[in-house]
Amino acid sequence: MKRTVVISGGGTGIGRAAAWAFARDGDRLVLVGRRADVLRRAAADLPDAVAHPADLTEPADVRSVADMVRDRFGTVDVLLHCAGGTPSRQAGGAPGTRASDGTFSATTGRSGGDPSDVGGDGAAGEAEEDPLAVLARGWTADFRANTLSAVLLTEALADRLASPGGRVLFVSSIAAYRGSGVASYGAAKAALHPYAHALARRLGPRGVTVNTVAPGIVGDTDFFGEDGMTEENWRARIDETLNGRAGTPGDVASTLHWLASPAAGHVTSQIVQVNGGAQRGS
Repeated sequence: MKRTVVISGGGTGIGRAAAWAFARDGDRLVLVGRRADVLRRAAADLPDAVAHPADLTEPADVRSVADMVRDRFGTVDVLLHCAGGTPSRQAGGAPGTRASDGTFSATTGRSGGDPSDVGGDGAAGEAEEDPLAVLARGWTADFRANTLSAVLLTEALADRLASPGGRVLFVSSIAAYRGSGVASYGAAKAALHPYAHALARRLGPRGVTVNTVAPGIVGDTDFFGEDGMTEENWRARIDETLNGRAGTPGDVASTLHWLASPAAGHVTSQIVQVNGGAQRGS
């Protein structure tokens, strides 16, 4: 049976790999995300896909997605959340240094200029910004991108989920368990877990399952590509695994695909770790 699958962040990485996994089943795909050009290229490569650019942290944009899905498809069989990242890095919301334990040190509160000019004479002509304001902006950006975006899209489409048989899937991170170099990212991913559990309880009577997948390090993704990770740090993360390799987008996509299948109909309110054993147990 042909299903309608909505994927946020479906243009790259795990989202794109998942799109192909569902496409091989003959499903119709709705790819949602901020980068219109990336989404449209991905959709053009797939046999039955539509791209709908939207900022999922903005209620009006999310409503436009819900309206389009209602008008064109009616029902959503699978809702998959792959969008996220660390916008605090790009938006100037987290300048300064991050220790290995993920704590934040605001070495400068300026939102622009030369970051090496710390404690200087202000020659750049910019007033210093309160480090707490900088910190608040960074944390807010990461929670909006990773938590709020998933919550808004889920709530907008909840009434459209197939009942029974609907699937809601969240992509979290190993950082939700152990933190990362960006503390706000791990915290934002961890916030998905109680929401997913509450949603599973709420939608269970309708025959809808809700699950979360928490990957470890994954190669061939924008997230780790932009991380500026040194070879030493990369190797350290690989050494934590039990199989001696990084994950691939396909590893994560295969798990998501199975959780969306009829075979996983009795699996709900679970967090499945896909990390090569880097994080063991719950």
